[in-house]
Order: sequence, then structure tokens, then C-alpha cells
Amino acid sequence: MPSATSNDDLSDSSTGVTVKPVVNAVRILRFLTASGSPERASDIARELSINPSTCFNTLRTLVAEEMLDFDPLSKTYTTGLGLAKLVEHLVTQGQRLDVVRPLMQEFAAAHHVTVTLWRRMGNDRIVLVSSETSPGDLRIDMAIGQRLPVLMGASGRLFAARLGLDAERLRAVFDKVRWARPLRFEDYQRQVADASANGWAVDDGYFSTGILAVAAPVDDRTGAIAYAMSAVTFRGQYADAEVAKLGQSLSKAAAKVGNILF
Repeated sequence: MPSATSNDDLSDSSTGVTVKPVVNAVRILRFLTASGSPERASDIARELSINPSTCFNTLRTLVAEEMLDFDPLSKTYTTGLGLAKLVEHLVTQGQRLDVVRPLMQEFAAAHHVTVTLWRRMGNDRIVLVSSETSPGDLRIDMAIGQRLPVLMGASGRLFAARLGLDAERLRAVFDKVRWARPLRFEDYQRQVADASANGWAVDDGYFSTGILAVAAPVDDRTGAIAYAMSAVTFRGQYADAEVAKLGQSLSKAAAKVGNILF
């Protein structure tokens, strides 16, 4: 039998808060995945120190959501097709990102920039999932997994245009962002409108002093923005007209990325 997982393993490190039914469900999924064999509800409850009634209700819910399968003859539970499909989707997404990387590398080399791919995480954060630098040029390195407020950077202008926030709510989110240099809300609104009209956005040193970033949206099949593809370089490397050409080229590249990812 695999060993039980402590509830502390699933605590939110930033708040210390756990939602116990979610914790129990995750622990059950981990247990059955590690076991690899059918298990009875009573054995699962005992091994994980979960109240038998609570464990049974959680198991029934996971079966209803197709995360687990239930054999009525042996009265045992195993991992279900829904869980397999979920894992398969994640693996496939990672494989697709591998296919995207050469395209990002090609763009980075052609335009002497660092190319980054940001994924939207809910309504308030974006996370860096891929980064490629230009060979032979001075590099701007960014750590994979880095998280930023959704309105931050060139990509933030793109997401802001799609979030459907009115001016008051947008201002409330905007005021929480720490900008590298002063930025008036009215100017930010104008930049968001420009991003919406152009199909690409610019951050000229507001995300990081001395850094210019241009971003284009990567839409899913429904037309919703799922990722933002950014070209990052040092300020002063491109004239305004060249920035516009970079944005147009990036938009075409981002459309290709969308075709691969979705």
C-alpha cells in the first residue's frame, strides 16, 4: 500500500488555508494512482485516515465526475477515464509547447529579441511557460514559472482589452500594480485601446526600466486569448516605425503558435 499524504502537503504556502474536501479528493486520487490496483472504500479511508462516510461521499463524487471508476461486483475503485484524459491533455499541451519552441527561436534570431510565452492563470495572473533568446545577442533571461499581475507588461495591455472590465474595475486592478516608472491610468487606458485596435501591444519601460516589450495574443479555438507571445529587447533598439513592424510580425507568429497549441 502507498503511504498516506499529509494534509499539510496541500496547504497554500501564501495563506496556510486548505479546503478539506478538495484535499481529501486529491489525496484519494494520488493514493489510487500510486496503488495501481483496485481498492475498497474502507481500505482507502483507513489508509488515508479519512472519516469513512466522508471518504465514501468523496469517492462517489469522483466517480460521477469520471475521475474514478467503480466496480459494483468487487466494490472497488480505480482511476477513471476522465483522469486519464486530463493527464493526456496536460502532456499533449507540453508536447505542443515543444513544437512551438523552434518557431520562437527562429523569431528571436531574426529580430534579435528574447521571445516569451505567457499563459493566463485565472483573471488576475499570467505565468511564463516558455522563453527563447537570440543567439549571439545580449540576452534578457526570464525564469520559467515567473508569475505577474495580469495587467503587467505588454501582454497585460492585451489581456486588459479582453477582460471586459469597466473603467472603475480596471482602475482598481491597475492601482495594485507596481510599475517600474510612473504611468497614468489614462495613458494605460489609451495603450489598451491601441492594443485592441492594432492586434499587438507595447510596454516601453513600465514593466522593467530599460526594457521594451511588444506582445501579440495567442487565441484558442473560441477566439478567447489564452496566451500572449512577447518580444523583449532593450529600449532604444527600435525606432517607433520599427516597433510597429515588429508588432505586425509578432502577430503573424502568434497566429501560427495558436494553430499549433489549439
